[in-house]
Amino acid sequence: MRILRDLSLVAATMLASSLAISAPIKQSASGICHAPDSSYYSRTTSFTAFDTLEKCLAAGGKLPKGYSSSSTASNDSEYSRDKFGHGWADIDKDCQNTRQEVLISMSTNPVRFADEKQCRVTFGRWISMYSGEVIFDASTMDIDHVVPLKWAWDHGADKWTEEKREQFANDPVNLVAVEASLNRSKGAKGLDEWLPPANQEQYKARFKRILVKYSFKGE
Repeated sequence: MRILRDLSLVAATMLASSLAISAPIKQSASGICHAPDSSYYSRTTSFTAFDTLEKCLAAGGKLPKGYSSSSTASNDSEYSRDKFGHGWADIDKDCQNTRQEVLISMSTNPVRFADEKQCRVTFGRWISMYSGEVIFDASTMDIDHVVPLKWAWDHGADKWTEEKREQFANDPVNLVAVEASLNRSKGAKGLDEWLPPANQEQYKARFKRILVKYSFKGE
């Protein structure tokens, strides 16, 4: 009987571990990315689910204040999104972070906000640089780094200061509002691995302009 109890305990532990691994990252309505070890995780019942914390941050999310976790920790020599700042910055402290400001600046029509505070854009009219499609719903869009952060890290940004990396991650020259599906298919690929379906020459020129601006090695 004791053996059976021990086996049951092992099975329960394995099941719990499996569930923890598969638990999604929850992005709350206020844009906070909650990992399973966040103190607010169980209390967040209305959310958008993401596979990883990086994807949640890339979609405009931000970390809870004071949050630290082994899921975001990494060796200094390894890439992680937080090496370029913890999500989008609000440089001018007006409650609109970089994602919101890019959505506002790239919309061809006046945007609509979630509430009167005007911190989060919900609707506008965007023409995707990557496809030429017209998009109205902000929740279906990503703000893409033309030169991906991981690509930059692998090509010299690992030697930059934290301030320069955060500047790079929030530089409007390196940011475009596009449909989430194309941004995620691109991932961290460079020019030799991925080009958008439309405006390829414009994309290549923009990519190379950023390489020159940030003096990437060999570029």
